[in-house]
Amino acid sequence: MRRAIVIGLTGQTGAGKTTVAEGLRHFGYQVIRADDIARLVTEKGSPVLRQLAAVFGSDILREDGSLDRALLAERAFASPEETNLLNGITHPEIGRLIHKKIDGAFFDGYEGVVVDASQLFESGLNEDCTLVVSVVAPQELRLKRIMERDGISEEQALQRMAAQLPEEFFRTHSNYVLENSGTEEDLKEQLRQLAAILEQHIAGEI
Repeated sequence: MRRAIVIGLTGQTGAGKTTVAEGLRHFGYQVIRADDIARLVTEKGSPVLRQLAAVFGSDILREDGSLDRALLAERAFASPEETNLLNGITHPEIGRLIHKKIDGAFFDGYEGVVVDASQLFESGLNEDCTLVVSVVAPQELRLKRIMERDGISEEQALQRMAAQLPEEFFRTHSNYVLENSGTEEDLKEQLRQLAAILEQHIAGEI
C-alpha cells in the first residue's frame, strides 16, 4: 500500500544540504525550504519583526521597516544563547507555514515531501517527519563553502558553525546520513541510493 511521507532534510551549514534537496526534487519530491519560509515571516510588516527588534535592537530594522538580515545574523549567531532567542521567536510561525505547505503538497498528489531545514531538530519539526536525512562534510570543507557562498570572513563563518549542533548529533539522530566529502558523482550515487530507499518507504516495504 502506497503512503505519503515527510522527509526531514538537515545537516550543518556548508555540508551541501541544498544540493541534496535539489537532487531529491529531481526525483519528483516536493521540496519545502525552511529558509524561504523564514524570509517570508520576516518580511516588512510582519509581527515577527517587532519581536525580533525588541530582543536584538530596533536598529535591525531599516528606516523603511525592512530587516537588516546581516546585522540580525551578526547578533543572533554571537552565541548559542542568542541563537536560541532567535529560534524561539521565529520557529513557531515558520513551523505553522511549513505544515500548511505539507498539507497542500499532499493535496496536490505528492507522495513525498522534503522539509529542507537546518534547524529541523531545534524547531521540533523532526517529530513530524517519517524519517530524517542528514548531510555531513568535514569542517574545513564546510568553512570554505560558507565563506564563498555568503561572502563572509572566516571568523563570521566559524561563528555560524559554532551555533549549530555537532556532527555527531546529526549522525546519531538521523535515519540516513549522506557524506558530502567526495566528488559530485559520489554524492549523486548516494542520492540514487537514497531515492530507492525512499520509494520503499512510500511503497510500504519499510
